Amino acid sequence: MIFTGTFMALLSLTALVWMLSLGWNSTPPIAEPRAGSPAGSTASPSVSSSAAPSASPLATPSAPPVTETTPAPPLDQPESTPSPDASPPIASVNPGKLIIPVAGIRPDQLHDTYNEARSEGRVHNAIDIPAARGTPVLAAVSGSIIKLFHSERGGTTIYQLSPDNKLVYYYAHLDRYADGLTEGHFARQGEVIGYVGDTGNAGAGNYHLHFAMWLISDPKHYWEGININPYPLLRGTP
Repeated sequence: MIFTGTFMALLSLTALVWMLSLGWNSTPPIAEPRAGSPAGSTASPSVSSSAAPSASPLATPSAPPVTETTPAPPLDQPESTPSPDASPPIASVNPGKLIIPVAGIRPDQLHDTYNEARSEGRVHNAIDIPAARGTPVLAAVSGSIIKLFHSERGGTTIYQLSPDNKLVYYYAHLDRYADGLTEGHFARQGEVIGYVGDTGNAGAGNYHLHFAMWLISDPKHYWEGININPYPLLRGTP
């Protein structure tokens, strides 16, 4: 019995030594704390690397520069606040002495078409001056050409600003511009700036100049203002 017990003890000790030599350890590993977690807390096993890696943030593109552009005038004569009476605007500003803006036309040939009705319930707010196609159109006053514009209703048009920035003069239905005419050009009174035509909604063969003028408060909104009847001003031309 003593031999048997001794043999069994020796066998157990041999088995223990053999297992230790294989590196067996019954104590489970202690997990390292997760970065950023409170001290002493243990992290759960790491998630498989099969998850898609997070994309690096992209640089936010800078916004494109904002380009300030001049608003295009409406299709016909610019939208404006009709004046029930031309006297107040004329009394508040001196338009100077106008000349008839069509070469060869006399004051007694003019007709007041300012209050005539037009399509879509509009009032004309301008004077029509009939003339043969290609008749020179003259600058009624001296002033800068601020806009050359082609529209469905007005056709080939010119917007001219008075030197004091208070009045706009509008020439429409032109056949063409004078050679070399550009925006920003300062046109002298009597200078040829275009030629009579029938462009826009004038009607084929209805050659005439549509001439209008209005008082403005802001040159940046040159198409808005209080209309002035040019007829009495042009009739006063010798």
